Amino acid sequence: MRAALAKTLKATAQPALRSNARAVSGLLEGYGDHVFKGATAEPYLAKQGLSAATLSNAEWTKDAAMADKVAAAVLEWATENDATTFTHAFQPQGASGVRHGLVGMVQNAFFKFDNDGVPVWDLKGKDLIQGETDGSSYPSGGLRGTHCAGGYVQVDSSSPIYLRGDTIFIPSCLVSFFGDALDEKTPLLRSVDALNREGVRLLKLLGYEATGLGSNIGLEQEIFLIPRDKYTERQDLMLAGRTIMGADAPRGQEMCDHYMAAPSHATAALACMQEIQAQCFRLGIPLRTRHREVAPNQYEFAPLFGTATTQIDQNLVVMQIIEETAAQYGLAALLQEKPFNNINGSGKHNNWSIGTHDGVNLLNIGQITKAAGDDAFPTIMAAIVSAIDKHGDLMRMAISSPGNDFRLGACEAPPAIVSTYLGDDMTEYLTAYAKGGGKYEPKTKDLSMGVEGMRHMEIPAQDRNRTSPFPYGGHRFEFRAVGSAQNVSLVNTVLNTITANAFKEVADRIEGGETAQAVAADLINTHVPKVMRRRLLDDFSVRAAMVACVRRAGRVWFWMARSTRLTG
Repeated sequence: MRAALAKTLKATAQPALRSNARAVSGLLEGYGDHVFKGATAEPYLAKQGLSAATLSNAEWTKDAAMADKVAAAVLEWATENDATTFTHAFQPQGASGVRHGLVGMVQNAFFKFDNDGVPVWDLKGKDLIQGETDGSSYPSGGLRGTHCAGGYVQVDSSSPIYLRGDTIFIPSCLVSFFGDALDEKTPLLRSVDALNREGVRLLKLLGYEATGLGSNIGLEQEIFLIPRDKYTERQDLMLAGRTIMGADAPRGQEMCDHYMAAPSHATAALACMQEIQAQCFRLGIPLRTRHREVAPNQYEFAPLFGTATTQIDQNLVVMQIIEETAAQYGLAALLQEKPFNNINGSGKHNNWSIGTHDGVNLLNIGQITKAAGDDAFPTIMAAIVSAIDKHGDLMRMAISSPGNDFRLGACEAPPAIVSTYLGDDMTEYLTAYAKGGGKYEPKTKDLSMGVEGMRHMEIPAQDRNRTSPFPYGGHRFEFRAVGSAQNVSLVNTVLNTITANAFKEVADRIEGGETAQAVAADLINTHVPKVMRRRLLDDFSVRAAMVACVRRAGRVWFWMARSTRLTG
């Protein structure tokens, strides 16, 4: 009987493994096939006398004849891929945690009837770049009534058109009849413009003629995958996204055995994650990393970084694919920040940086110093730190939600007190620069593995800081306090806007006659000590939370940790 069972398992398992191997071998061959840009768009645009570079800016949306050519190219690509429908996808306000996909849309088939009453494919430039819908029934804080119902969508050319199923999705903005933003993307794009304007202005004063700049982000998406039959038995999970009653699970994360453990081929989770990645690759979403997270049944996906607007659109698609694909594998994907008590919640770390169109990262001291001189980096850092100090309330507001406020301040989540952590080397450098000198030389140390024959490693002299909600991580700031269910458009709108405002204030002072060094020194002396004092509060609150967690977990975990230190 055992042999028969083994034979049955072998017969059923091997085809699945072979099928998966075939799918993986061709995975990168179809990468980006379902997103209209680059090599995918080139042959279709070429038939219309255009190049793929046409889509790199918004000029084609301002020329009716060119828009018609782009629409014709999109139509041919779409119908060759069995698409029959198009839609403008926008981001309604207040959608995080409550709206599937976090987007709004109306889907329309792209055809018309000819003179003989025969349906023919049809998509014009005017259909692609603009649309009208009802804009009165979205969250607006009571500022608009149903007699002000006009809503207008316009294509966002900074984010590419993509295909899912029988529908092409056109990333768009939604505004009212009076031009007020009814979505989260319009303020984001306005913040990108402000950052570009004030950033280019400041860099010019510092000696660097940049053609333009923008914010780049990389988003780490944490989720839970749980058996769907168990999920449907919990009305609180289904309705609220989190457990609100009942006892804690008899076993949590005390043994730390789930974090980065090997994914199991015996469960549906790995197959589900593979399918999620496969779908994302077809859409040109570089969802490179997957791994188990700390809490039982918790997982993470992370893409390569990209421009903020595109990364946010892609993250919304990723979240929708995760939820839909999980159901196909008998799982339920929980995106809510704190679904279970006394174990880690889920975040969405927002790794944020600023880059010029020439590829210079303003937060990379080597790159920006080479491009703009010795004053550029400390001036930029001083401006950003001043923005954090002045507008920490806006940063806190941007990450606030019922789910995320349950998460913050415990179980490895950052505290709700907004601060930054620059590292000792960076803090010492900025302090010395404010006094008229100093050179940033990040220290390293030689680490021995304690095994003869293994090479020594050169590592940073400072450990990673997971306490601050907004630490400087070398070449980027990591907003660790962002919630997993969020649309991060508002988060990045705030970061871009407060930084643009800080750049403006610095540029105004330099144009008023002050030197860049004097302005930076004033900001460093005024604001760095404040955010560092708030970080001390962060450290204290985290230490208190850690003590509480140890007491709840019992003395076994403490004994194991102590033994590891003694023997390691």
